This record gives sequence, structure tokens and C-alpha cells, in this order.
Amino acid sequence: MTSTASTSLLFQPLRVGAWTLPHRVVMAPLTRNRAPGQLPNALMATYYAQRADPRDGAALIISEATPVCPEGHGYADTPGLHAPEQVQAWRAVTDAVHAAGGLIVAQLWHVGRISHTALQPGGQAPVAPSAVRAQAKTYLIETVDGQRVGRFVEVSQPRALRLDELPGIVQAYAQAARNALDAGFDGVEVHAANGYLLDQFLRRGSNHRTDAYGGPIEHRARLLLEVMQAVAEAIGPDRVGLRLSPVTPANDAWDDEPQPLFEYVVRQLAPMGLAYLHIIEGQTGGARDFQQGAQPFDYAALRRAYRDAGGRGAWMVNNGYDRALAEQALAQGADLVAFGRPFISNPDLTRRLREGLPLAEPDRRTFYGGGPTGYTDYPRAP
Repeated sequence: MTSTASTSLLFQPLRVGAWTLPHRVVMAPLTRNRAPGQLPNALMATYYAQRADPRDGAALIISEATPVCPEGHGYADTPGLHAPEQVQAWRAVTDAVHAAGGLIVAQLWHVGRISHTALQPGGQAPVAPSAVRAQAKTYLIETVDGQRVGRFVEVSQPRALRLDELPGIVQAYAQAARNALDAGFDGVEVHAANGYLLDQFLRRGSNHRTDAYGGPIEHRARLLLEVMQAVAEAIGPDRVGLRLSPVTPANDAWDDEPQPLFEYVVRQLAPMGLAYLHIIEGQTGGARDFQQGAQPFDYAALRRAYRDAGGRGAWMVNNGYDRALAEQALAQGADLVAFGRPFISNPDLTRRLREGLPLAEPDRRTFYGGGPTGYTDYPRAP
């Protein structure tokens, strides 16, 4: 039986790090490929502002994934956060969100091997933990007969990062976090999920290194933990979140023992005092019961490992949630619920959930690239 809005935990306030959220509905990061030249723009400001009023929209918005350095780009028309002009351009977005009464954090991204030479500086090979090509695709936009046309292509063969390059990766994340605050963001979320660079280092399928960043779990987790410590020191841990996806196969992510791997990671994160951990359950955008390894992944055990190690950050869950499932998760110990695709076509998602209104379905053809259609033209409920 669904609780009423007045009794549901989903609509109760919560202190999360540096912020007081009026309810528990979070807008998950959504790559939409509408930033030509890697610069945020007025259309993006409109899009985020439409979903920013916490009375009917998100209590907290997590921005689309935003590369921390030129080599971190892997998809066409994604906005960066590493150049002065990008920092300045993001200001219009964050100002619009704040004017609507909202909060927004920047999701910090390095795609690693999920890229293409056409998107890399000088046409160079993408970087990765090891020179292992992913069985995955990325998104390019080309001009054909004067029209910009998007298409998915196979990712390029990467090269392995040298040991002496890794401190620069750590510093790129820390500088991007500082840039985010300069751009008006309320904090950051480090993207260590979905088979991108930090996730690539975590997993045996993509990390074949034999140095201090490969091999046993403690070594494979080293880069992520160094990044998190540097980002927390740069802007304060109470403005920092982290996204993880323990078993997703997205972008050819694979590990045969995800339970001990991710329990180790969260135990090491616990003392850092982060604002929240954001956990994708199952296959990103797919089956919630997807598993890697011999046993189903135990998310409750993961949360216990974090709490038992002293982790006090909010526990955010994600993937395929509706109101009933969200209320169940909160009753079982989660603190926040992130909704992705429902926010695309329902800018007033929180109101619809609270009042039991039907949800509009998004047009998948407009997910990536394009203009206002399927982006800023979804109406609110009457």
C-alpha cells in the first residue's frame, strides 16, 4: 500500500552533506549531447531550470557527465569543465537553477577508453588502465550536406596510461571540482560507474596492470581513492558525492568478484566524510537483478559495509524506480532515490509522484543530440 505524501519518506526533508534537501527525489545525470563546442548554452540552462524547482522538480540535480580534461571526452557535444570558457558558460546554467530555487552538482567524468580518436586532442588514442579495447560504442556528430548528423560508432583502441601520468589524472579531477564551485555548482559527483576510467581501473576485465594500480583489489582501487581524497580536499567532503555501479555491463565493464571489490571500496571511502554515495543497482538502464560473478550482488551488505566502517554519507539508489519501489528502498535504509529517464519527459516529476499523476513517456529518438524537441518541450501536468 502506497503511503500518503504526508507520511511518505520520499517527500520528507533530509540533511545531505552541506545541503538541506526538501525531499528525497534526485535528478540523475543524463547525457544529452546538446553542447556544441563542449560549451554549455542557453538551451541547457532552460532544460535544467525547468526541473529545478523542488516543489515539483528535483531536490537535487546531478548534471550530465562533464569531462575533467580534454582527454576525458568520449562523446560528441558534451560540455567540459576544464577550460575557462566552459566554467564561465556553466554559470548561466547554475544561475538559472538557483533562480528556480534548486541545487545542482556537477558530475565529473573521464571516459578513459570509451572514446574515439576523432574526439581526442590531436587525434591520439584514448587512454585506459591497459591497452584493452572495449566492446562498446560512442557517439559522433558529423556534418552531412550542411546538417549535423549523429551516429554511434565503435570506440577506438586505447593506450595504457603510464605510471607518471596518473598524478595528473588525480589533479584534473581536483581542479575540475574547484572549477565547478567557480561555475556556481553546489558541489560535485565523481563518476566512477558505467565502465568509464575510474571504473575501468577497478575491474579485472579492463585493468591488466602489474604495477601499484593493478592486480589485487587494493591496487585496482588506488586511483579512485586518490581521486576522491583529492577532490574532498579541494572543495570539502560535504560537497562531494560518488557514483558506483557494482555489476553493470555498461561499456564492457566486467569483474568476476564484484562483492569484495566494492565492499572494499566503500569501507575505504567511509572515513572521508562524503556527502553521499550513488549506487546503480543492476544493469544501468536495464535489469535490476542483473549479476556478474557467481552470486547475486548483495546491495544491503554493501550499505552495511559502508555504515559499519563509519560511513555517514547519504545512500542514494538508482535504476528503474517508481514511487512504490522508492518508498520500499527508503524503508529498508536508503536515503535518496535518483530518477533518470522519468525526468526527461516529466520536468515536474516530484509533483506527479506525490499526487499519483501519470508519467509521460520520453521519446527515445531525441535522447542524444538535437535541439529543443524532446529536451525542453515536455509540458507539466495540468
